[in-house]
Amino acid sequence: MSETLIADFGKTVVAWQRRHGRHTLPWQNTRDPYRVWLSEVMLQQTQVTTVLGYYERFLTRWPKVTDLAAATLDEVLAQWAGLGYYSRARNLHGCAKAVAELHGGEFPATAAGLQTLPGIGRSTAAAIAAFCFGERVAILDGNVKRVLGRVLAFGGDLASSAAEKRLWDRASELLPEQDVDRYTQGLMDLGATVCSTRSPDCLLCPVQPMCRGQHEGDPTRYPVKTRKLKRGRRENWWLWVEKKGEAGGQVLLHQRPATGVWAGLWTLPMFDDEASARAALPGGELATLPRIQHALTHFDWVLHTLRAEVHGVTAGMTDGGTWVAREKLSLYALPAPLKKLIEES
Repeated sequence: MSETLIADFGKTVVAWQRRHGRHTLPWQNTRDPYRVWLSEVMLQQTQVTTVLGYYERFLTRWPKVTDLAAATLDEVLAQWAGLGYYSRARNLHGCAKAVAELHGGEFPATAAGLQTLPGIGRSTAAAIAAFCFGERVAILDGNVKRVLGRVLAFGGDLASSAAEKRLWDRASELLPEQDVDRYTQGLMDLGATVCSTRSPDCLLCPVQPMCRGQHEGDPTRYPVKTRKLKRGRRENWWLWVEKKGEAGGQVLLHQRPATGVWAGLWTLPMFDDEASARAALPGGELATLPRIQHALTHFDWVLHTLRAEVHGVTAGMTDGGTWVAREKLSLYALPAPLKKLIEES
């Protein structure tokens, strides 16, 4: 791009955002870094419509970053349950504690300073710095990679760190001298509403005249990323044991390890095969529930559930587990498929 075209690009995005961009999302029109940071973390790999309810519930319960820092990880995971990618929730809690303990409850005011906090990468740090502190710094989240990759017809394979670094450099070159916050929001809005992954609406795009990908005839060729995840398959059995008594039903839960899939969440006791699940409750009458097929980033998970009601406790049954009253299950961080299973049963 020529210097004139670079200047025109920034001005065009800013003008479009002012007239046609999104302005009513609850994390907009604020310079509070806590609110912007919370939204940025929640929006990673998650749609706006899904995030809205979680965002409001988090702010209602923890209005300030110091409130979130004072919460337990179990409380945070319970509020996060169903939003997925649970490492975000653990990083969120760790970051809040770092802000409270190391920075007196105030977020650093620069992108470089923000990147020193747990779970805040370069693009998230830049977004907070641009929106809250007016720093002239580029972001490069998934939507922006798509927009810039097409406008520039950027042929570098973004599976390569060297190619991604070159795109970062180009993103920095395109920054306007003024209105960096509106420009940043404009790029996000373009990627979310116009420059979609499979069917970009080029006729409505304000930068279509300067988009090299569109001029080539197929903007969906960009951005280029060849590395593909090899999906696996996993199969496990849940044992849903519910203890009946005068005080009502109680469900046996186990907490997942601190690392790995669903780290720190609570689930029904899980087994590698059906025989092991049945052996854990010898003599019990077990009902077979419909199987669950749950898609995660790296693999598809088939979950079978065997359910039984008991009136006493079998020796060894509660090892490592906790009995939880049915009406208190909502206080525990349950993975989405288990939460749905319990609600529908």
